[in-house]
Amino acid sequence: MPRARAAAAKASWSDAVGLVEISSHFAPPPERVWEQVQRPAVLLYAARPLLSFVSRDGGWPDKWEQREYRAGLRAFGVLPVGEQVIGIEFQPDQPPGYRLRDNGRGGMISKWDHMMVIEPEGDGTRYTDRVEIEAGVLTPIACAFAKFFYRHRQKRWQQLIAQDFAQLG
Repeated sequence: MPRARAAAAKASWSDAVGLVEISSHFAPPPERVWEQVQRPAVLLYAARPLLSFVSRDGGWPDKWEQREYRAGLRAFGVLPVGEQVIGIEFQPDQPPGYRLRDNGRGGMISKWDHMMVIEPEGDGTRYTDRVEIEAGVLTPIACAFAKFFYRHRQKRWQQLIAQDFAQLG
């Protein structure tokens, strides 16, 4: 009997899907946040200095297009930590908000399904990063990193907003 329980527990770890959701209130209206979330420059700024995304496709567009982008990941801008597919999918507008999906994956992470949700909240915007992660037995570690990363990213968004996105040029 104990062996059956151990096998079942092991199977549930390897089949685990993690869900991380982090939200913040942003002062600009949803339309302004939506305009900015479509810019790769916002991702590059918001991820630094924790992660740098290095295009493997010859550079980043000014605005995301619905397709897959390949990127190398560097921790703290220097340490290579793997490759990532950023799978951009525009979701049908679902008033009263907007949604942009990065159906990504890379290395040992078979699923990094990130939905950016932009909704009106008072005079501003409720911005939510929601990500489903599948990484086998590494899923709990990947989820812990995602929580840290998306909190960091939303703080960097707040810095961009405070300067009216001037840091992006």
